[in-house]
Amino acid sequence: MKKSIVKIKRIAFKENYTIGRLYVDDIYICDTIEDKVRELNTAEDKVYGKTAIPVGTYPADLYFSRKFGYTVVRLFNVPYFEGIYIHKGNTEKDSLGCIIVGYNDRKGWVSKPTVAMNKIVDVLRGRQIEVVVE
Repeated sequence: MKKSIVKIKRIAFKENYTIGRLYVDDIYICDTIEDKVRELNTAEDKVYGKTAIPVGTYPADLYFSRKFGYTVVRLFNVPYFEGIYIHKGNTEKDSLGCIIVGYNDRKGWVSKPTVAMNKIVDVLRGRQIEVVVE
């Protein structure tokens, strides 16, 4: 099975959210919005629902989520977090620590999340997946 690297390159660190770019095998796919990046040395440093996952490399897979009703990218072994996905939404309020995909055409917002998610799933289907957050 061929391996693909999903890279989330964080580029804008705002008061309540973080904007990034998502690449698959070094090809730009879409933008991301996440919660605020905080230094996490212990679980107590995490603010529930308002903290982005730590920088790192995580194994992942494609997973049909009954909660969302569509296929998401599911991340494993994320320190201090459980149930972390790359999924659709518009703002960091849709996140709860997850990575939201779309196109950052408005301040604090990503649009066309379904277009972005479909592109990601199409590219990753049938592949081994690793997510690198930097």
